[in-house]
Amino acid sequence: MKVTDLKPFVVDCFRTNWVFVKVYTDEGIDGVGEATLEYKEAALLGAVQHIKEYLVGKNPLDIERHFHDIYRDAYWRGGAVLMSALSAVEMALWDILGKSLGVPVYQLLGGRANDKVRIYVNGWFSGAKTPAEFGAKAKAAMERGVTALKWDPFGKAYLTLSNAELDRAMECVAAVRDAVGNRVDLLIEGHGRFDVPTGIRIAKELEQFRPMWFEEPTPPDNLEALKAVRDKSPVPISAGERLYTLKDYKDLFEMRAADYIQPDISHAGGIMELKKIAAVADTYYIPFAPHNPSGPVANAATLQLAACCPNFNILEIMYSDVTWRADVTNEDLHYEDGYITIPDKPGLGIENNEEECLKHPYQVHTLRHYTGALTDIRPPETAFYF
Repeated sequence: MKVTDLKPFVVDCFRTNWVFVKVYTDEGIDGVGEATLEYKEAALLGAVQHIKEYLVGKNPLDIERHFHDIYRDAYWRGGAVLMSALSAVEMALWDILGKSLGVPVYQLLGGRANDKVRIYVNGWFSGAKTPAEFGAKAKAAMERGVTALKWDPFGKAYLTLSNAELDRAMECVAAVRDAVGNRVDLLIEGHGRFDVPTGIRIAKELEQFRPMWFEEPTPPDNLEALKAVRDKSPVPISAGERLYTLKDYKDLFEMRAADYIQPDISHAGGIMELKKIAAVADTYYIPFAPHNPSGPVANAATLQLAACCPNFNILEIMYSDVTWRADVTNEDLHYEDGYITIPDKPGLGIENNEEECLKHPYQVHTLRHYTGALTDIRPPETAFYF
């Protein structure tokens, strides 16, 4: 079997653009991965093109060899752009291998440790502005069976928070906790926005609400800052969505800088690299909770991974999405009581529809994390997909 082509598909999804990468072979078996990298799509497509130049003509089943050689030969190693492109291609190669053998990818990685996986939802708050509105939306999500909610209550804040801003954020958290009681876990997102003393202040204020975790309290480029917050935090700290290799995680583990780790399958090297990260985390008894706010292909790949990691803890997923999510792939999720069942179709268990992808071309989207617009109103038509 030989690789004959590699094509990216950039699909507008309102918040950002999904980037699917499809690898084709001379035996008619193709595979799909996802490299969604918010606001850096042009650079990502260039990296995908460089990988195509390497991969065409080679055996797609030699996954470990290709990962090693592409990473080695990049010379400018690591970083979001290279690793996201490599992650998508690696996923697609596993998809091809699973299809060629007629088995789901998890079967190739040791079989299932989990038949279903618990989820927490992101995006459930869309359109909410006031604490009361957040509370109402939280209650509505709970009534759909959701058992864990994540959101960023910190408005436009960056590095520091005034007392008034901190009070407003805590009022929002309080409204959600009051709305759902103790039946739902709360996960508080920091988006890597705060300096060390502010991160510690927030963590101490959050303790009264018993959150599952406080996520990424400090910028991701200094693990010592993360550790400084974690050492004084009375609530668990999660981090890792902007770490890109097992070697990056080595430092986090040795420093014991986080209580939960959140590598992203679209950015941290794909399926096998995350499997390795999860295995090392297991030696430290650190739960594995993959970052996963992207598109349907990344979700399918992460479900395969979650199936075969004994220390898997909880998976992120979007609460609702654009209506055409159901058109651009054949995603078929089975959700019940806060859990998604692991699918058992060959490969990743998902296909992208090329014609439908082309109907929703690239659109410019800007970073909203420091504008207060994270709770912007969704498109007129928004679909629940579980």
